[in-house]
Amino acid sequence: MYIAVADSSGCRLFAADGPTGPLREIEDLSHPEARLHERDLVSDLPGRAFDSMGEGRHAMEVQVSPKKQEAINFAGRIAERLEAGRTNNEFDKLALVAAPEFLGLLRDKLGAPLRGLVAHEIGKNLVREDARTIRARLPEKLFPTL
Repeated sequence: MYIAVADSSGCRLFAADGPTGPLREIEDLSHPEARLHERDLVSDLPGRAFDSMGEGRHAMEVQVSPKKQEAINFAGRIAERLEAGRTNNEFDKLALVAAPEFLGLLRDKLGAPLRGLVAHEIGKNLVREDARTIRARLPEKLFPTL
């Protein structure tokens, strides 16, 4: 089983070899862009648009804030990594532990085959905790024994 512990600035991947055993960290993905200020993520002002009728002119509205777009991009990067692990048979079950808003973004990026492997979801930001603390926040049995 893999456990992905993430927020918008980082993701740590852990493996659990048994249903009640400790976690072993296998990878750390960072996304430093999440720590930047909005103004540092935007290259210039929004474009200008003309009204379809009349002489009005106004700034075009941004649909998604630059910070949220960075979080969406990072969720996609995590999903790609997890999908590669799935296709390489690195794990057969997956637990997602992420800050609540980021958990939704991550869930949206998972394809159907990967979503089918999700055994647990926990909406907590534990990315900066140690492996023992993270394990204590997971269910006692990560997956059923055969």
